[in-house]
Amino acid sequence: MEQRQLGRTGLRVSHLGLGTMTWSRDTDEHEAAEQLRDFVDAGGTLLDTAASYADGASEELIGSLLGSTVAREEMVLCTKGGVRRTAAGGVVDASRGALLDSLDGSLRRLRTDHVDLWLVQTPDPHTPLAETVTAMRYAVTSGRARYVGLSNHPGWQTARAATLLSDDVGLAAVEVEYSVLQRGIEREVLPAAADLGVGVLAWSPLGRGVLTGKYRRTIPADSRAASPHLAGFVEPYLGTEALSIVEAVATAAQGLGRSPLEVSLAWLKVRRQVTSAIVGARTAAQLRGSLAADDLELPPEIVHALDEVSAPEVGYPERR
Repeated sequence: MEQRQLGRTGLRVSHLGLGTMTWSRDTDEHEAAEQLRDFVDAGGTLLDTAASYADGASEELIGSLLGSTVAREEMVLCTKGGVRRTAAGGVVDASRGALLDSLDGSLRRLRTDHVDLWLVQTPDPHTPLAETVTAMRYAVTSGRARYVGLSNHPGWQTARAATLLSDDVGLAAVEVEYSVLQRGIEREVLPAAADLGVGVLAWSPLGRGVLTGKYRRTIPADSRAASPHLAGFVEPYLGTEALSIVEAVATAAQGLGRSPLEVSLAWLKVRRQVTSAIVGARTAAQLRGSLAADDLELPPEIVHALDEVSAPEVGYPERR
């Protein structure tokens, strides 16, 4: 698997990353171990998680697998902080104290003394960005994190954080939603990242599952869209505009003898500014479907056709 440089840093990561949001919730320890082995065998290195995933249980599961299933030094370990649990549910808190407490908790659960990349998970309207940045700086200077970045922040905050961190620490990465079905980040975030030399990690590269093609005719009973808790996550991508993009992807896939999933990941692969696309799977079999896209190179005419049908000006506004 291709290894790409993360922005202007010296860190290199696999162009596909392994997401773990379902681990310890929908994915048990045996499936997780199989996923991790398959991922590493395919040349993958970037393992993405967050303190909020399964209330920390995702990190705990990863911690139990590092050293037993794969060596810690084989992985580029990325986690996120800034969402803490309360009796009333998750609360966004990117204050200095909350972030550093979250990072220390992540390190305990992951059974490591540092993470390779630490991201602030979401904007906090109640905390000045300058305060958030002090926690990011301290995470690096204290040795807890090798690199830091932001997740789901708009372009102006990306630029402001990069300025505040300056050259001694630097903003290494932004993790944002990006797919052929959701290209809103091309308006502000991608240009900002390009100018600042910040790496881009793309979450939900399969359009929240819609780009697999499974919603083309109906809503499967076991899908996210059929779940009362998750339907709202998928519903924005089930309209007629989305369907036209999905059909274009499916047509391209049929012509190439590949799956819509593989074509969608291959479309992102030609975006050289995207360092890594984060793929998540409930099962090892699902993950292998994503890993199978590694050898697919899209013909330029197909890339151009998909670019035209999914252009942001006729697609969706940015969703946070």
